[in-house]
This record gives sequence, structure tokens and C-alpha cells, in this order.
Amino acid sequence: MLNMVVFGDVHNQINYIDKIKELPSADWTIITGDLTNCGGKKEAEEIINYIRYYNTHILAQIGNMDFLEINDYFENLGINLHGHGYRLEEELAVFGVGGSTPTPFNTPTEYSEQEIAAFLYTAYEEIKNVSHKILVSHTPPFGTKVDIVRRGEHVGSRVIREFIEKEQPELCLTGHIHEARNIDKIGKTLILNPGTIAQGYILVEWDGIALNATLASYK
Repeated sequence: MLNMVVFGDVHNQINYIDKIKELPSADWTIITGDLTNCGGKKEAEEIINYIRYYNTHILAQIGNMDFLEINDYFENLGINLHGHGYRLEEELAVFGVGGSTPTPFNTPTEYSEQEIAAFLYTAYEEIKNVSHKILVSHTPPFGTKVDIVRRGEHVGSRVIREFIEKEQPELCLTGHIHEARNIDKIGKTLILNPGTIAQGYILVEWDGIALNATLASYK
């Protein structure tokens, strides 16, 4: 059995990391983006080191609220998910795309849909022949329960949705839209947004045959 703890939208709230009881025993910790609030390497390093106290097996990527220097920091550590894919076991892989599509707020790391597609397919190429795949996308797919803002509008990525419709990874683990903590499906792909770290996280289990993912909250 391989177990993962997945969370994002930390926004410097590192005290919640202490509350994730499954973290010390997890095989992998996956961070979906937005470690900081418009922060750089110094803030990200503090958070990564805090997580390492509990678990040293980390893969992470930037969100739209992280400055691009954090991407370079992750690259230098060899833990960067943004634009990369990793084989976790012979038949299981994870790949990622960070940042976000354009927002009304001019946040530090925003990309066009075309740029999102380039990062996404670069990552996918690295693991496309692995049987079971997990997509970690900071921006959720468009037109789902996990990309709805308070005014009721869908603000996710059309490219991410089109990719999921075509390639059907087993899981899509996302974030970005804090108020859209939810679960949805596109075809066979299960999509989970845990909201901010203050709201909870995702638990993923791999038994060598199938993946199971659930939203978790603090008790």
C-alpha cells in the first residue's frame, strides 16, 4: 500500500500542517500550489522545512500566489511537479502543472491557456506510458463542481478539462478556488479540490491495482 497526503493553498498558514495526523506515515506529500501569499523562496523554504520535520518525501509546485523564484527553488531541490512527471511505482505516476490561468487580481504566476497546455503536455510526456496516472493541477478543470467561485461562475481551465476528457488520468488533484472544496468526475477521472489547508486535505491510497482518494478534514 502506498499512501499520499495532498494539500495546497497553504498561504503561509503552516500551523495546519501540525494537524495532518497522516503526514508522518505517508509515503509521499504532494503540494498542489500556493504555499505563500505573494511570497518568494524565503517563505517557501520555511514551509518546506516545516513539512520535512514530519515527512521528507515531498513533491511540490507553485500556485498563482507564489513568485516564480519558488519554481527555481523546487527545481534545485529536485522536487518540482510543475511541468514534470514522476514514476512513484512501476505502474503509478504523478505529473503536474502549477500557476493559474489569468485572474482579475494580477497575481504573481499566471499563464495563458496555451502556456498551461505546454507545461501540461511536457509533464505528461515524461510518464504517459505508465498505466495509472495522477494529474496535479493547481487550476481546476473548467465547468465542474471544483471551479465555481462565490458568484456562481466557472473559472477553471478549459485546457485542463480538454486534457482530462482526452487522456482520462485516474485522478486530478487541484485547488486554487478556495470556496469550491468538492469532488467531481469527468468521464473516469475523479477530481478533488480540498479547498485551503485550513479546510482540509486529500488522502490517496494505491494498493498496486487501484487508486482511492478522499477529502479529509481535521478532527
